[in-house]
Amino acid sequence: MNDTPPADTPDAPAAPHVKRSRTSLSLVWIVPIVAALVGLSMLVNHWLSAGPRIAITFESAAGLEAGKTPVKYKDVVIGRVSGIALDADRARVRVSVELNKDAASFATRDARFWVVRPRIGVGGISGIDTVLSGAYIGVDSGESTESASEFTGLEIPPSVIHGTPGKSFQLRADDLGSLDIGSPVYYRRIPVGQVTSYQLAPDGSGVTLQVFVFAPHDGFVKTTTRFWNASGLDLSLSAEGLQLNTESVATVLAGGIAFTTPEGDTAPAASDARFELFRDQKSALAKPDGAPQFLRMRFDQSLRGLSENAPVEFFGINIGQVRSVNVDYDRERQRFPVIVDAVIYPERLGRIRDKADLSHEATPAGTAQFISGLVARGLRAQARTGNLITGQLYIAIDFIPNTPAVAFDPQARPLVMPTVRSSLDDIQQQLAGIVAKIDKIPFDSIGQKLDTGLDGLGRTMRELNEGVLPEAREAIKDARGAIGDARGTFGALNESLAEGGPLQQNLRRTLQEFERSAFSLRMLTEQLNRHPESLLRGRREGDVPPPAPATPARAAPRLVQEPAP
Repeated sequence: MNDTPPADTPDAPAAPHVKRSRTSLSLVWIVPIVAALVGLSMLVNHWLSAGPRIAITFESAAGLEAGKTPVKYKDVVIGRVSGIALDADRARVRVSVELNKDAASFATRDARFWVVRPRIGVGGISGIDTVLSGAYIGVDSGESTESASEFTGLEIPPSVIHGTPGKSFQLRADDLGSLDIGSPVYYRRIPVGQVTSYQLAPDGSGVTLQVFVFAPHDGFVKTTTRFWNASGLDLSLSAEGLQLNTESVATVLAGGIAFTTPEGDTAPAASDARFELFRDQKSALAKPDGAPQFLRMRFDQSLRGLSENAPVEFFGINIGQVRSVNVDYDRERQRFPVIVDAVIYPERLGRIRDKADLSHEATPAGTAQFISGLVARGLRAQARTGNLITGQLYIAIDFIPNTPAVAFDPQARPLVMPTVRSSLDDIQQQLAGIVAKIDKIPFDSIGQKLDTGLDGLGRTMRELNEGVLPEAREAIKDARGAIGDARGTFGALNESLAEGGPLQQNLRRTLQEFERSAFSLRMLTEQLNRHPESLLRGRREGDVPPPAPATPARAAPRLVQEPAP
């Protein structure tokens, strides 16, 4: 039922007329408008705060995510990865990075970028914090003010960040050895720097290394500083015993460089100064070699054990090295001599050269004249054994007595040094002669006769043990019994001779009778001396002999028993 009255009813009131404005907005549109204004302000703010956009190429995008991976400098976020894509040739990965506006100074030509992830290297473990937080891109600012947008990322993080106090130096070496980026640099066995980079020389003749020495230790690098490779173990066996030298355990595993400065040098070296990297400490601390002099030696013997870089010594002083050892052919004698080429440094002779009478001391001609005079007095080259265990040889330049005169051309280049055979070869020949004589000895016949003699000796020893020795034992037993009987006899005799014994009394009476008989005989002798006529007429009454003197009693002798043998 419709309660609305019809429009033509006279009593119904008329509908009010409402006038609407065309500019009024509905409340529904306020929220979108506000959102649009906020978005626009954010867009404008992002546009105003956005920094440069750069592209970095890496070999791999491992650990990188678009919109998540940050770019950090000293652990401060200065940008973020916005995109990752393959390069045009699909050989590398192109990473787009949006830097913050306040980090625009990092987009310079010499800036360096790398991916920080856990790594194990010679310097230890780095990037361990990324295990939980994830990888990020590290950046190192340079000194250039020229802006750039394309960069090639480093696959290995740099060892030294730009702005680290210290100095960088360049070292030239024949080869890299066991050195690597991050290998330590030592001064007095204290780590003061590290190897930052290396590259092959343009002509391929060597390797150039870049090392960085931290401040304040960089002040110890002078203009005359000597660097040497301290890698591994330096093991030497000399008259002083076994010596082992090394800088640290790190140098054994990862290599290292050490340096020292001669006394008296106080001028510090400039940054990026160039130095020579010697192979060991002995070479680094040696005096300057000066101009080299090449020698050629011809040996008519085997030189097994002589190798390149073997020392050339003059009276025990190392004056050079062997450069090559080759076999030649002598068509006239149908022999194969060994040609040894060596280089010597006359400056190593020191005072000997200073005292020598040389007209051109600093020239090869003067050295040749000096050597010519020595050759005339018996100077020769000889291969000698340097180590009996390994059999290594070296070349000794020494005066050999009773050597025949030889021709020497001081104008020849290279100089040809006369040689003599090694004394070891003579010893070997003598030993060979001795061995030949020993082979002629009839050892078989001597052995047979020796066996026969040993058999006879064995039989004699058996007869001695079975026949003679038992009889000897019986004889010794009888001798012991006889000695015992003699010992008893001497004991009884000693008791008889004791004080108050019968034998002693009888002996005393006998001695007294003997004494009276001697007195009577003496009286008779005196009577005859005084009255020889008494033999005819007898003794007269007045010829009375004087009374016999009293003789003291004498003790009987005592027999002392001798100890038994």
